[in-house]
Amino acid sequence: MSLLIPGETCWRTERADRAAFLIDTEAYFTALADAFQKARRSILILGWGFDPRTRLTPDGYDGPADPDEVGRVLLRIACGKPEVDVRLLIWKSALPISATQEFFPHKARKWFRNTPVKFRLDDQVPMGACHHQKAVIIDDRLAFVGGGDIAVDRWDTPGHLEQDMRRIMPDQECHAPRHEVMMMVDGAAARAVADHFRERWRTGTKGEVLAPPEDAGGDPWPDHVPPHLLHPRVSIARTHPAWRGAARIEEIGRLALRCIAEARDTIYLENQYFTSPVITEALARRLGEPDGPDVVLIATGRSPSWFDQLTMDHARGAMVWRLRAADVFGRFRALYPTTPAGSTIIVHSKTSIFDDRVVRIGSANLNNRSIGYDTELELAVEADHDEARIVVSAFRDRLVGHFMGVTGDTVSRTRAERGGLAAAIDHLNRDGRLKPIDPKRGSPMQAFFANLHLGDPSDPSDAWRPLRRRDRLFRQARELAAPPRPDPSGGA
Repeated sequence: MSLLIPGETCWRTERADRAAFLIDTEAYFTALADAFQKARRSILILGWGFDPRTRLTPDGYDGPADPDEVGRVLLRIACGKPEVDVRLLIWKSALPISATQEFFPHKARKWFRNTPVKFRLDDQVPMGACHHQKAVIIDDRLAFVGGGDIAVDRWDTPGHLEQDMRRIMPDQECHAPRHEVMMMVDGAAARAVADHFRERWRTGTKGEVLAPPEDAGGDPWPDHVPPHLLHPRVSIARTHPAWRGAARIEEIGRLALRCIAEARDTIYLENQYFTSPVITEALARRLGEPDGPDVVLIATGRSPSWFDQLTMDHARGAMVWRLRAADVFGRFRALYPTTPAGSTIIVHSKTSIFDDRVVRIGSANLNNRSIGYDTELELAVEADHDEARIVVSAFRDRLVGHFMGVTGDTVSRTRAERGGLAAAIDHLNRDGRLKPIDPKRGSPMQAFFANLHLGDPSDPSDAWRPLRRRDRLFRQARELAAPPRPDPSGGA
């Protein structure tokens, strides 16, 4: 039985002709640069942040006016091909967030002022919430969805080198190594993502309705990217808060719990944050089963911002302690990646893989906000035949292997020899590039923030009522911790 159920665990399911997984931002930005040039009717960009100075192909540095800056690329397209409608809808970030981005994307409005590029900032979310969705759609024919933002501190390769001058930013400083994952789809699945953008544009601009573009033919799929899956069934899942009469949408959270409950052998999670008691309790329940799945969590060792350290890292520590206590059979690993020299790699990916069956790639973190307070967008594919299952398994093994400097094939062989993914990591991680997350005891203030999940609301109704939030979260977690009720009908 499929886990992708429209109206329950996803919004829509559509077939794509092709799907590809893009590991790290070098692959994503290179594919974007190619697809932009092939646009015939429209380029639609939906983002949490956007910096027009972002370089798409930073193989060398040629000065501040380098032609691969994304803002200049979009302007050249919009001015040189007036038939291409270029639109960006970006979250109107709060002042503390804007300050960390040098007040981009607010400055981007000036960058595109009096040009054909239509740039809008969207503030139609509750106070304290954010639009966190990240998507790019070309001609309604090709869509990118995942965790990657188009920003100056995102570019990196799967090598995650200790020093890489291609990670240079406009201030001439180099940013830290960073891991991202995106999914690329075409066909009906891409048109569905475009439909989502148009609805977001309507609400974000308070009523402007966009029609789908006329079909101009062509194929914007990047020439250098081979598809990983052919004709997959793709789901589009969302989070949207209950606000101003709009119903709460929690498809992503429902799909996460469903996938955790149905996993047989392996639950692999890459995520920036891990603070949800509800997700944690669902995982703890599976770890308590004698024949349950391995659970491997890859996250950042320590968040780069002080606010995230205060609100997310210490709350994550409590979740890791809970899972280690539940791990009576030794199947849980919580790890963070480093370079060979020991520097932390920032994990910004929001990717989940369940067995060789389901891949989920999107913008949602494993925290409370992403389940009911912020807006989120995710694509998922469910392998429905042997060839697709091989692809899903190989993708997961490649992700795991690249953190340890080994190939996906090596991970696959070792997993078969050692009896599982956790044991394979233990065997292959000889130089310690994947390190255990150490949930250290924090200060009284840090414990206060963590216990009440301050900065991590689960719903607009509890955004400013932390005691209500804590009671709600732990009530839901207790329900998951309870043993399953027997089926009174005696059915299977």
